[in-house]
Amino acid sequence: CIQVPSRGQQSLNWIISDHQTKKLTDLPTELLEHILCFPVLKHLDICNVSCCCKRLHDVCHGRGKVWGHQYKLRWPRLQRFYRQNECCDWLREYKTRHRVGIQIRGTVESISKRFFTEVVNSFAEIESLGMPEHFCEDELLFILNSDKRKSLTLKYYAKKILYFLRQQNILRSLKTFLEQPAEQQSALEGAILVDQYCNPLADITLNNISAQLDEIAEKVKKMLRIKNPSHPSLRITQGDCFVVEDLELQRQVVCALNSVLYEQLQYKGNEFDFYNPLNSYIHQVLLRRTGIPISLSVLYMTLARNLGVQVEPVNFPNHFLLRWCQKQRGSEDIYDYVYIDAFGKGKQLTAKECEYLIGHQVTADYYSAISTTEVLLRMVGNLLNIGKRGEGNEKSYQLLRDSLDLYLTINPDNVQYLLLQARLYFHLGIWPEKVLDILQHIQALDPSQHGAVGYLVQHTLEHIQHKKHPVTPEVKKRSVSEHLEVQYSVGLIMKHKRSGYNCVIYGWDPKCTMSQEWITTMRVHQLSNGANQPFYNVLVQDGTCRYAAQENLEPHSAPLEIGHPEVGRYFSEFADTHYFANEELQTRYPEDMVETLCTVQELYHRLTPGTGNQDQALATDQNNHRAMPM
Repeated sequence: CIQVPSRGQQSLNWIISDHQTKKLTDLPTELLEHILCFPVLKHLDICNVSCCCKRLHDVCHGRGKVWGHQYKLRWPRLQRFYRQNECCDWLREYKTRHRVGIQIRGTVESISKRFFTEVVNSFAEIESLGMPEHFCEDELLFILNSDKRKSLTLKYYAKKILYFLRQQNILRSLKTFLEQPAEQQSALEGAILVDQYCNPLADITLNNISAQLDEIAEKVKKMLRIKNPSHPSLRITQGDCFVVEDLELQRQVVCALNSVLYEQLQYKGNEFDFYNPLNSYIHQVLLRRTGIPISLSVLYMTLARNLGVQVEPVNFPNHFLLRWCQKQRGSEDIYDYVYIDAFGKGKQLTAKECEYLIGHQVTADYYSAISTTEVLLRMVGNLLNIGKRGEGNEKSYQLLRDSLDLYLTINPDNVQYLLLQARLYFHLGIWPEKVLDILQHIQALDPSQHGAVGYLVQHTLEHIQHKKHPVTPEVKKRSVSEHLEVQYSVGLIMKHKRSGYNCVIYGWDPKCTMSQEWITTMRVHQLSNGANQPFYNVLVQDGTCRYAAQENLEPHSAPLEIGHPEVGRYFSEFADTHYFANEELQTRYPEDMVETLCTVQELYHRLTPGTGNQDQALATDQNNHRAMPM
């Protein structure tokens, strides 16, 4: 239960004196509730009030207005989970939410200590707590929305946990979607699930996307109304399954749709940045009004069907298309169809012209309509290819992992992608137990893969054994003689003299520790001090992690925040001029934060002489930091 400290008692002295209490208890219940819902009163105060006498205890009962007000005041985001005027035990809800908050925060705080040296990707322990899901998410959002520059490590892991939990929910929704009969599956809904899974922290909902498409459909109807006021599509309301049978009336819809979509709203294919993953996300296509053939086709097909024109998806190689029957519906003759290029502003093509589009002939099979499941496989396959084309950074690995998860949820027995997933997890050093499960599944599906499977099994078992006996992390002290040439320290914001990028230091070595192959490839020998100088691990503003030579770095003259996704893994706070290392990083570099504060103070004094107040503030900051446990 919630404890009642003396603070709450003192804040309500005016209520609990005998004389005042007598007057209060004589008031009607409605007025007492109104008084006790005053914003200055917190939950501890309400606890104290309810202990004064039976009358006030009854007014503050769990299902009453007072605790309902406290609950809504403290956690406003949760109101969408309750019906208006719902009768609920608000005190019980308050206690549960309060308890969940404490458990979630404690779990998040413990993760950095346990997993600092390895990548964390599974948070099954959060799920195993058995707490209400919406309470968990609300607490994580509360952490993320707190002071922007502080509690960076807490926010880093809170974000990862929220990412994981939302993705697990979306995967469950996708599996439910795939279990529906094929004729009930909507390509738009499937595409939104893909979008949500790859962007779990964004606010993407089927209702919101559908509302945007309804607005476009209304613009099409407005144009139709001008050309044909009696057109049957004008009578279609949301949710209707009406089909326009007359071909000429269908043409009027397609013509109006093309005019609105490509002329009025200026939608177009993204020819100049084709491999940007944003082109595949429906919410981004609507926002930026550009996309690739398949994403634009899903929008076009949804709009056409909502207006009564049946167009079907065609899995044409290298260029996704739609087909529109010009003869009897259900015809198997490819020449009975017009093929619509949604990427090419709705251009209508014959079967022969489709071949000109890709530069070679194809068999009739490629002109067939495909199912929603096949549409999703093509869409996710595009994202997979973009992930494989990536630069090997955190962002491209995340896209590759997300798209593999989606593909294997839709088609769980694809040996090629199962093997790719196992190799990816092995390369990233994550989920070794899951890697073994994947490899076992591959072996059962295709025994001919025993060579690749055997290699990965052997090295994964070695990795698991290694995890059981973790190596004590190396502690690097600046005062040690072999480290005296190290000029800079963790937390300093730097600028690269040659490349010009901004970065923050999160580690260093007294000499270059990379392989001879890396040293040769990066032309380290061309540096004046070669590999025989300190090198620094830095997080770069563009999201990459680099290893930079000391002679190429200099302290930034105008320090700024570094927008790197891994900043919170190493630092707890941004202090305008530098970053504070979190406890785990300080353990590895115990003398660096004092050095960082001295460097910042000297740099600031040199750049802005005579600013005594600021120098004093930095000195105070330094003294406070010296008192911190190292």
